Order: sequence, then C-alpha cells, then structure tokens
Amino acid sequence: MNIYLVRHGDDDERYRGGWSELPLVEAGIDKAKKLGEYLSSEKNYEIKVDRIISSDLKRAKMTADIINEKLNVSILYDKRLRENNNGALAGMLNEEAIKKYPHAFFSTLKYNERFPDGESPKEFFHRIRKDFFDIIKENKDVENLMIVTHAGVIGIVWHILNKKRWSNKRKALKLPKTSITKIVIDENRKEICYIGNIPHLEN
Repeated sequence: MNIYLVRHGDDDERYRGGWSELPLVEAGIDKAKKLGEYLSSEKNYEIKVDRIISSDLKRAKMTADIINEKLNVSILYDKRLRENNNGALAGMLNEEAIKKYPHAFFSTLKYNERFPDGESPKEFFHRIRKDFFDIIKENKDVENLMIVTHAGVIGIVWHILNKKRWSNKRKALKLPKTSITKIVIDENRKEICYIGNIPHLEN
C-alpha cells in the first residue's frame, strides 16, 4: 500500500492553528492547485491516487478538494486526522493568545499538560498513534491512498515508523506546505520512502 501524506496549504499565520477553522490564504490555494495540476500531468510518472482521506479542518479540506478537482477520485473527511487540539486558542490572533495564555505554546507544554479546553501532547501522540493506523487498516483495499493532514500528524507518523522517540520539546520536522511524504505499509514492511517533497513547486 502506497500512502502519500500531504501537508495542507498555507493558512493565515497571524492566527493560531491547531483546531482552527480558518481557510487557506491565496498562496495556499495556489500551491494546492499546482499540486493537483502536477499529479494529473505527464510530469508525474510515479504518484497514483485511488482515494483521498482528509482531515476535516477547513484548511486541510480545502487543500484536498482543490487537488481532487484534477484527480476526481473518492474523497472522505475524517476528524481523526486533525492537528493537536489547542482548545481555546484555536483560530485566535497570536497577539491575543500571548496576552491571554502567555505560556500556552505546544513546544512549552509539559507532556501531560493540556491546552485550555484542549488536549495534551501525550493525548495527541496516543490519538494519532491509534487513529492513523486504524484508518490505514480500514482502507487496506486501497492500493494508492492520499492523506491530507497536518505537520504535527505527519511528524508523529514519521517518528513511529522510524522507531524514534517523539516529544513536543524536539524541533518539528520541516515540511513545506502542500509537500508530499510517501510511505509504504504492507505485511512485509513499514517504510518512509521520502519526506517533504515539492515537485509541483520546483522550476
């Protein structure tokens, strides 16, 4: 089974992400269009997509929908693929968040410490560790699956497959917006083939 993890397009960085329902900005829409065009073009000789499953948060859903305008495959939206639940901070202006919750940053939370009305890094890790692989099992009949999700989710999956310890204190993986990370999961192997590729944005 080939799985293509796509990070959503650009959103407004003046606001906190997490479970924010803010849409893509123009740059994000443009990158998602370019990815869809690339995947449906003759330049793409490797990536096939039989089904798309996307986080149901707006920025991921928009990315998936724009890509699928060119692919026209089966598409599903799944809450289990959401980014870390940052509770009361979701979609809040950064300036306001710093005033109201000056210490509430993902990288500064203790492992068991929750965002106000949200989840802790520990809860996030265990959620993705279970739910991501449940989704894979539920779609085992699909040979080529595209999953549109968030950097935090992809980071956890990367650590699990590489058998590395995950921590919110460690520097996050550098994943460009709309980048593609390919993994292969079958009875014999679980392997990351490449991470953060952006062939659609290269000249």
